[in-house]
Amino acid sequence: MHNLKRHRIFIATTRQASEVAGAFYSAGRAPELGLASVDVTLPPNHVVGKLERPEHLPPNPRTEFAVVDPVIYANDTSFISQINRELATRPLNQRKLLLFVHGYNNTTSDALVRLAQFVDDTGFQGVPVLFTWASAARTTRYVYDLNSALVARVKIKQMADILVRTNAGSADIFAHSMGAFLLMEGLVDAEQTGYLGRRKSINHIILASPDIDIDLFRTQISLLPKSIREKMYILVSRDDSALRLSRRIAGGVPRVGAADTQELTRDGLTVIDLSEIDNSSSGSHSKFAGSPEVVKLIGAGLKNAGRFGEGNTPGLERILEGVPIRIVTN
Repeated sequence: MHNLKRHRIFIATTRQASEVAGAFYSAGRAPELGLASVDVTLPPNHVVGKLERPEHLPPNPRTEFAVVDPVIYANDTSFISQINRELATRPLNQRKLLLFVHGYNNTTSDALVRLAQFVDDTGFQGVPVLFTWASAARTTRYVYDLNSALVARVKIKQMADILVRTNAGSADIFAHSMGAFLLMEGLVDAEQTGYLGRRKSINHIILASPDIDIDLFRTQISLLPKSIREKMYILVSRDDSALRLSRRIAGGVPRVGAADTQELTRDGLTVIDLSEIDNSSSGSHSKFAGSPEVVKLIGAGLKNAGRFGEGNTPGLERILEGVPIRIVTN
């Protein structure tokens, strides 16, 4: 077990603890923010863009991702000191955080293994932090998930208050699907209370397949300063089947992750159009992690302090050569 590659992931959660063996956290909503960490081991046969999940529990670490060594922190001081210990093992220029907010229909384990895969495949060198909110992890519970995201909104600020007290120099933020809705609400709240980007620098904010009503998104964007909008990258795909379903549930209003590219760039955002990518092992809604080219693109972007798609992003031209990814800026 000890020679397996592993990533330590820190967790801030609005979920209740679970009584179910191996589940760690449940779909129930907790009144207080929980703090924890786990190690996720990667199987030696891991392929970029693939998530080798077990069909039966417990997983076989030789062939599948496994979540091990859970630690619950009694207070934010011990949580911060453990993050600082991890940061101290990185070179000075890599002492940064990756905050990951998962989407609809996810268990804690789903999100943990996905984040570990994403960190490994992109080559992210900093310390990953998962914000996991109380998704019911059932396709039929969309409205429950949406309300859980709203319940978690106030905890985003509490988590940010904890993370800015770490020794990290900066942070990258990545949110998927309904997690992008939650993150946008958190960013708007932070801006309105005067905190946004004032205490730690934010490098990039990536919204992958955002499940947000396009009209609501316009309002959210209009409330954010230009300095934050310029750091935002929206991953869209016209063939996103999950967003087709949520559009139906939402009475036909288009979702941002399947919206017209030109429409989104008008707000000064950078849009990465993945519509032509058809090699995602995790379907049309999770191309950010399921397509090797997309994962490499994001990895190159995260390593670079500037903007995606500009000449100073190392290796980007090589990745995009012959790959149908369009990067559109205003």
